[in-house]
Amino acid sequence: MAVLFSTAWADAPPPPQALLDDGYRQMYNLDFAHAHTTFIEYERTHPQDPLGHVSNAAAFLFGEFDRLRVLEFDLFTADSRFESRPKIDPDPVIKNAFELELAAGDRVAQAQLQRSPNDANAIFALILANGLRGDYASLIEKRNLAGLSYIKSSRGLAERLLILDPNCYDAYLAVGVENYLLSLNAAPIRWFLRLGGAQTDKQQGLEKLRLTAQKGHYLAPFARLLLAVAAMRDKDSNTARTLLQGLAVEFPQNQLYRKELARIP
Repeated sequence: MAVLFSTAWADAPPPPQALLDDGYRQMYNLDFAHAHTTFIEYERTHPQDPLGHVSNAAAFLFGEFDRLRVLEFDLFTADSRFESRPKIDPDPVIKNAFELELAAGDRVAQAQLQRSPNDANAIFALILANGLRGDYASLIEKRNLAGLSYIKSSRGLAERLLILDPNCYDAYLAVGVENYLLSLNAAPIRWFLRLGGAQTDKQQGLEKLRLTAQKGHYLAPFARLLLAVAAMRDKDSNTARTLLQGLAVEFPQNQLYRKELARIP
């Protein structure tokens, strides 16, 4: 009996939450090969969950960010540097894999929503998918208007989800990103953006990012990174240092955190 029980336990798959957690931990540690393996295993064992596909797309995107050095802080701490950033050369194979995973996630999520229109997991998958598309469009392809459209779609879905579940703290990231990023524009541009339905409140943006950073699950490390960038823009070295030190301890294989820590005076 003991032998049979131990064998069955050893062969049992990890809980769904644990498998996704492993994939995100590997991704934030820049271990993209293992992250893809983990997310693909999740897709295989949970074909009705769109998060497997969308999470694997996130690993493709973060892999390109790392290869192209997109997330280095000096690009974001000066607006002129961001606007004049050189065009980069994305990998077409990675882009195709990224888009295929997002399309698969969309199909599964929409099928779930047809069966259950308020399925929180499906809505969250679409929030994440639109955010990833916006990041790819703006940060890799320099298509800022397309990126803005995806960001607005992600925020709208997040507001819908937060009505259903105010404790889905990962969803606050979409609201925070739109408000904070668009608040950095000059006043006439912010006015124009608001006419188009965008949100541009800096303090609300920071508040929502802090909620995700403090209470979020999959997206908490990314929210902490964005808050570190915001702190650097505001010349708040102490906050940036604290955030980056925590990330460096939690994800020791990610060289970005230590590199940016070394730049703080």
